[in-house]
Amino acid sequence: MIRPILTTLLLTAAPAVAAQSFQSTAQLDEAVVQFTGASIGRDGGAQMPVDPRLKLAKCAMPQFGWLSERQDAVVISCMAPAWKVYVPVRRSVPIAPQRAAAAVAAAPAAKPEPVIRRGDPIMVEAGADGFSITRDGVAMSDAPVGGRLMVKVDPAKPPIQAIAMESGRAALPGFGR
Repeated sequence: MIRPILTTLLLTAAPAVAAQSFQSTAQLDEAVVQFTGASIGRDGGAQMPVDPRLKLAKCAMPQFGWLSERQDAVVISCMAPAWKVYVPVRRSVPIAPQRAAAAVAAAPAAKPEPVIRRGDPIMVEAGADGFSITRDGVAMSDAPVGGRLMVKVDPAKPPIQAIAMESGRAALPGFGR
């Protein structure tokens, strides 16, 4: 009699314990808003919320920083357990009044030539010191060197974002070589 009751209690408590073992992506979103000073989707804020499907180990003190001087992405990292998440930031670059007049007078700049075209088979890579990962995919749009594009790597999953490096080769944002 006691064993079935104990088993039932353990089975009902297990999902609650499992749910608490992961870092809340909603809390990370709130912290990114505080770090950037702008709401999600607004200029200067995250382009979109942190993917709620991520199962990150709980972190007592996540750290926040800019990926680069351009402040185009926030890096959320945890020392123990070790993990990192990159959150793209929405930026619209304002033109200074002196530059606005010069921009109107100047001829339009030529659009950079794409090195990757829609439908091209490409290799997407990510890596750092000590490791490198590659994955084959198909480009879903054109992109010049340094341009962003979506890449389909698995028909059953949504496309991923990558940065064009050269013809047939792209890297995940934050992992450029």
